[in-house]
Amino acid sequence: MTTESEAERGSQSVAVPAGRGYLDRLAARSVAVGSVLCVGLDPDPASLPASFSRDLAGLEAFCRLVLEGAAPYAAAIKPNLAFFEAYGSAGMASLERLRAAIPSGVPVVMDAKRGDIGSTAARQAVALFDALGADAVTVSPYLGQEAIAPLLERLDRFAYVLCRTSNSGAGELQSLVVAADVAAGFPDEPLYARVARRVAGWGPGGTVGLVVGATAPVELAEIRALAPGLAFLVPGVGAQGGEIGPVLAEGPARVQPAGARPGGGLLVNVSRGITGDARLATDPGEAIRAATADWAGRLPVLR
Repeated sequence: MTTESEAERGSQSVAVPAGRGYLDRLAARSVAVGSVLCVGLDPDPASLPASFSRDLAGLEAFCRLVLEGAAPYAAAIKPNLAFFEAYGSAGMASLERLRAAIPSGVPVVMDAKRGDIGSTAARQAVALFDALGADAVTVSPYLGQEAIAPLLERLDRFAYVLCRTSNSGAGELQSLVVAADVAAGFPDEPLYARVARRVAGWGPGGTVGLVVGATAPVELAEIRALAPGLAFLVPGVGAQGGEIGPVLAEGPARVQPAGARPGGGLLVNVSRGITGDARLATDPGEAIRAATADWAGRLPVLR
């Protein structure tokens, strides 16, 4: 299990001055830990170690163990809201307590996949950024830029737009070919490519990136060529089987706004790959710490 002094070192080493943009804070944290690892909090009660109760209290206790193990190594933490929303108001209160336990220098990405008409998105921005304290959120582009504009306008926060996701059924819609946009100079292309092109021009600059799965390395390279300056949040390594090599090669941004920073704005999410070994371990905390350290070493800051 990670000691208190180790956790404190993880927190103290990443103090970031207030007011800096998300990409700057992420770069500072990536340098501090030497990694682009994002640790996901996707707590499934059925997968908890035997020593934890299969209820909200056990889930929260396990998440605290994950946070403790991740503190010295993770470039960011990504809670998945659905796993807490399933418990209603008590679950959201648990998430708020866990958010408060994350060291202030560690960026927090709330995996919410929001996106709605502007007035609703404005309230979502308040809920996610202000009430829950998210540094970044995941959003859907389906309603267009107008719908998620309130989530892009905060210069100190960030939104990752779903582009080419890591699930096996992603191509059902994301690979559909959309017609050329002659006025914009866009050719016939898959929907994910059109999303990448459009998102590159959204927001005030430096507040938007893309979710691109490691399970689609060809598409990842294509999207990087279309959006050379956007930060990528990459799920799909670990339990989903995505390869690290293509992600490290194509994941970092090459130009501004995310380029020219350590890590190039890249975050690679690992969830079950870190918590899976804890289920049968004699010391779940040590298993989580060791897995997090291993993944952090496999996902170094390359540039």
